[in-house]
Amino acid sequence: MEQFIIPLDYGTLRVVWWALMGALLIGFAVMDGFDLGVAALLPVVARTDAERRVVINVVGPVWEGNQVWLITAGGAIFAAWPLLYAASFSGLYLAMLLLLVALIIRPAGFKYRSKFEGTRWRARWDMLLCASGVIASLVFGVAMGNILQGVPFGADPATLRPVYEGSFFALFNPFALLAGVLSVAMLVTHGAVLLAWRTEGPVAARARQWARGGAVLTALLFALGGVWIASGIDGYSITSAIVTDGASNPAAKTVAVSAGAWMQNYERWPLAWAAPALGVGMALLTALLVSVRRNVLAFVASALAISGIILTVGLSMFPFIMPSTLDPRASLTVWDASSSHLTLWIMLLVTLIFLPIVTAYTSWVYRVMRGKVTEHTVGDTPNSY
Repeated sequence: MEQFIIPLDYGTLRVVWWALMGALLIGFAVMDGFDLGVAALLPVVARTDAERRVVINVVGPVWEGNQVWLITAGGAIFAAWPLLYAASFSGLYLAMLLLLVALIIRPAGFKYRSKFEGTRWRARWDMLLCASGVIASLVFGVAMGNILQGVPFGADPATLRPVYEGSFFALFNPFALLAGVLSVAMLVTHGAVLLAWRTEGPVAARARQWARGGAVLTALLFALGGVWIASGIDGYSITSAIVTDGASNPAAKTVAVSAGAWMQNYERWPLAWAAPALGVGMALLTALLVSVRRNVLAFVASALAISGIILTVGLSMFPFIMPSTLDPRASLTVWDASSSHLTLWIMLLVTLIFLPIVTAYTSWVYRVMRGKVTEHTVGDTPNSY
């Protein structure tokens, strides 16, 4: 009966949801990433209160919809990958709390900044908005850096409940900080490209300078991270038979840890090199396009660079989604950390119905909000920030 109701086998559905999880992360990084980048740039691209209002109103009407990508990704992880959700959201609790505080500050800054016209009041909120963008971007990158290195967690053999034994400050190790700075550079570039596109005058000129520098820095840091992973970061590989359609049980496998193991997938699938090439190439192309003021193409190139960087992480680690340094056998993979066959199928049907609707609505909103944001348009709009 199950085979009749669910035409896709369990192993295929797991890979489909691994790909969908990656798509949601890319969607969040591209859509909400420029909000974080714009917030981080606020004090440096806008020097007067009028200019800062312009910058805030570029993202003010759309940031709430963009953040839905993060909420959707968290919900999808909870439903499709419950073991991953439990291990990451509970084990990395303090880092998640820091991220949550940063994300809470942003809407508060948008809403409260304009309540009073005092210079000191607005300057404080501007700095908090900047801090929220930098901290959130940094924490996202640090999290990815730690996942690539492995996270110190194990699993209770009876209940499979994840047990985390790491510390908050250990998360900020050298490689994770490199990944964090890369994340900041990547999202600042994305935000700067948007400002160069959607604003005019001095704000656009300063944003263009930040976009050029940020794009080149993104390419350099990404390449440096790749060399570091290939030569100095231990990777993981499954050494036992892989059961793609069995019940989720991370302990039912053996795992080897060795230097350079994260490069094995590029030997198996040479086409996977397209992902890191996309990350480096599109970042450098962003710098070129923004210099010649091809702003729309620069924004597309920046989005593709972000996609290439995130895809590189996913393809390098596949099938692992959260490796364990404490007990490599407890590492979570695509094959042993998912929900049931029926759950994944129902979620896929819901996604196929509602994702096109959400995408169409989002496209319509951006079409309505198209055009330059200037001091004149901000002044003429009574509900502007």
